[in-house]
Amino acid sequence: MYVGFSGGTGRLVDICRILAWSFSNSIFSIGDALLTEDLPSFVQPKVIFFTSEKFIAGVSVCVLFFTSCFIWVLSSLPTKEKEELEGWELEYWPHRISYREICAATRGFSEENLIGVGTSGRVYKGVLRGVEVAIKKIPYETQHGAKEFLAEISSLGRLKHKNIVGFRGWCKRKRGSLMLVYDCMDNGSLDKRIFECEESMLLNWEERINVLKNVAHGILYLHKDWEVEVLHRDIKAGNVLLDKDMNARLGDFGLAKLHHQEHLGDTRVIGTLGYMAPELVRIGSPLTATDVYSFGILVLEVVCG
Repeated sequence: MYVGFSGGTGRLVDICRILAWSFSNSIFSIGDALLTEDLPSFVQPKVIFFTSEKFIAGVSVCVLFFTSCFIWVLSSLPTKEKEELEGWELEYWPHRISYREICAATRGFSEENLIGVGTSGRVYKGVLRGVEVAIKKIPYETQHGAKEFLAEISSLGRLKHKNIVGFRGWCKRKRGSLMLVYDCMDNGSLDKRIFECEESMLLNWEERINVLKNVAHGILYLHKDWEVEVLHRDIKAGNVLLDKDMNARLGDFGLAKLHHQEHLGDTRVIGTLGYMAPELVRIGSPLTATDVYSFGILVLEVVCG
């Protein structure tokens, strides 16, 4: 058996005191009765400020004010979007980088960090986790932007070759842009070294031959040496990047298509005018031969500028 006391009150401030008690584990007798004659005198203390109604009302108002301010501050802060993995991410490469990290790496996508602007988006240079990277920001206004993004993820995410631009990760915002993070190529794109530029920046003949060999190795890897056939579909000087040792790497897989993908039946003509094989207009579907045609145009550009 347990014996105890319990008290409750609906008042905000109250005092409960036990003045006397009596308990017997045998038959209760008169001698065990509770004596109430000599109980200690209990005088209600003078009401002090913190028990007054004015104090209670003041505290209530202050709590309400500060709670409202706290809620307003929280609502003003940028909310962290819940990042749930989608099915295609699990199949390919679920390597997502937080938007906060990317924003910090590019200093808020400042114009000073902008290194290129193309039809598929803007490219920024930044430092992510101590490594220099290039971040391509693809607009998400159209469905094409989403398809381009998924194409890069599904192909570049698994491609590993010395003549393919290294892919580090990606970021997707619900109502914003799609971002792809690559290794930074110190010497920029090939078109800036063979077309209109200062004479000191022009590639010499040996460097041009080396660039073409590098691109050829990259294309061979895509067409023959990987687990499935990958069509780049947009081989051109602007999509060939040069590292610090002037070695070329094939990049920008926004239009790439894996040969085993079900949507290969798409007959839209995709690519850059001047680099597309003439038969694409007739046959619609790209082939490895159409990539080779684009490479042939690239060879002409590199040789003669």
